[in-house]
This record gives sequence, C-alpha cells and structure tokens, in this order.
Amino acid sequence: MTVDQLKKEWQAYEMLPFEGWDFGRLENRWENGSLPWDYKEIVRDILKPDMRLLDMGTGGGEFLISLLHPYEKTAVTEGWLPNFQLLQRTLQPKGVDVKWVAADDQLDFPNDSFDIVLNRHELFDAKEVARVLKPGGVFITQQVGGQSGRLLSEKLIPDFIPPFSGWDLTLASAQLKAAGFEVLLQDECFPCQYFFDMGALIYYVRIISWEFPGFSVATHFQQLLNLYEELLSTGRIVNKEHRFLVAAQV
Repeated sequence: MTVDQLKKEWQAYEMLPFEGWDFGRLENRWENGSLPWDYKEIVRDILKPDMRLLDMGTGGGEFLISLLHPYEKTAVTEGWLPNFQLLQRTLQPKGVDVKWVAADDQLDFPNDSFDIVLNRHELFDAKEVARVLKPGGVFITQQVGGQSGRLLSEKLIPDFIPPFSGWDLTLASAQLKAAGFEVLLQDECFPCQYFFDMGALIYYVRIISWEFPGFSVATHFQQLLNLYEELLSTGRIVNKEHRFLVAAQV
C-alpha cells in the first residue's frame, strides 16, 4: 500500500460516527489493562432501590442502564450536546430526569436531592456535589488522571503539554475533604493500553480529543507513520492510562 493510500484509509477513520460512550467499534482491536477495583461492584454494594440517584456525565446512559435502578428515582447530567439529545430521546421518556450541565459544573438540582451521586470520568465541583447530596449521602467517582494518555500524546503531538497534569488522587481527595466529605475508599493506578491496528488508534484519538489537541491525519501524518512502524515492528502501539477512584460521604 502506498503512502497516499495509507493516508486516505486513515482519514476515513476520522469520519466514523460516535454516539453515547460506546467503543464497541474497537472490540478485539485494542486492549485496556485491568483496574485494581471494580467500579460497578462498589456502586452495587451501596446502591439500594429506594435511593435517589444522580449519574453525572452519563454519556449515552450505557453504564446507568446496566445498574437497573428505578428510572423514576434517577437523574442524569450531560454536557455534550449529541449525547444530551440522545438522552432526551431514550431515557427521558422512561422517567429519568435529564439535565444539561454547563462548563461551570453547576448542578441544576435543589439542595439535598440525592442519596448517591455517581461520576465516572466526568469533571465535578466538590462543593456542588456536597450541596445536592442529602446528609449521609455518598459520592463515588472514577476519574481519568492528568497523566493519562501522555505517552501516546507525546508521540503524536509535538511539544505536547498535558492540560490537566496536576489532576490526581491527592488533589481530588483534598478538594472533597475541603467540601466536607469523609473519604471512605480511594485508589490509583497506571494501567497499560494497547492498539492493534492504526484504524483503532485514529478512531480513539479523534474521540479523546483533549489528550490530542489539534490532531488530524493530515496535520500529523508523519507522526502516524512513526507509530505505524512501531505497530509493524512489535504488533501493537503502547499507551499508558491514569485512573483513580474515590468514594466519599458527606
């Protein structure tokens, strides 16, 4: 395959649609290292059917739906317009309270609204989360740390500067404690991530755009060729993620 053919093929992956937070298109084409905790099991150990639940940044609602929590006791926020519109079509008719959240992370709910607030990979304002939780309420968050993707970002983006480099377990825990939370559980890890073909890599990079600012196949083609050499040589392209978990009670 010629260089021009490679570029044309790779550019096609930039155009593939993405909805919700569904990476099913990458099945068997990538691998993510396991985490030392199970977010879903931690949630299930605390969540009871009579609880008022808020899921922040729910994406397409995929994880929320898997919890089988009563829809009439459930609220969600979302700040990406395509997903917000999707939720209005799918979850809102079922009785879920669907709210838009702007960049300031302010939550459009009264004080003491929820028994439990979930947050998986979404920004949050610790004081706002405390405000909407009932006394004794629990916040469970799994976050993408500031070092996530840095290995791959530095290979693709010249002079890359991580936009959230200081975001880690220590800082998040300190913010929660300052907002009146007691930390119940916390952990942090740096699992490896592997891509087994260039299409999977480009599709991922296009979606996780904040880790790869300004990226396109056209403007970063030489960097992609370098990664292609890595793929041909080793059978995979290596990245490293950064995740941390905090469960806290107000």
